[in-house]
Amino acid sequence: MALRVVDSITELQPADAGCVALSGSHGGLSSARYALAVRPLLSVFNDAGVGKDGAGVAGLALLQANGLAACTVSHTSACIGQAASTLDEGVVSHANPAAVALGLLVGRSLRPQVESLTASEPPRPTDRPMRQSP
Repeated sequence: MALRVVDSITELQPADAGCVALSGSHGGLSSARYALAVRPLLSVFNDAGVGKDGAGVAGLALLQANGLAACTVSHTSACIGQAASTLDEGVVSHANPAAVALGLLVGRSLRPQVESLTASEPPRPTDRPMRQSP
């Protein structure tokens, strides 16, 4: 699975669909709309201090409503706008249910979680074992 590391989520391209998109962007609604247009498997943002009314993480719910996984790293662990900092130093601060289903854990370093996710390929329907009747 491809890992796309971009300082701004606006740098994603249609060819990035299905990737793990790791950005330095805030996790607000405007950023989530860019991710929604491309449809990565997982979008990673910075929580930007969360902000008034949770604006810095509001995009996670929008992506969840569209079946997409998303999480943020804490603004105290990684520099906003710097994807390398997100990857190298980020600690997951928020995760939507789709991200949790992928195995993302809040309070843990992002890098090993992303490395684990990108190292494994999801099973294809033909790879699943067939159930046998007793």
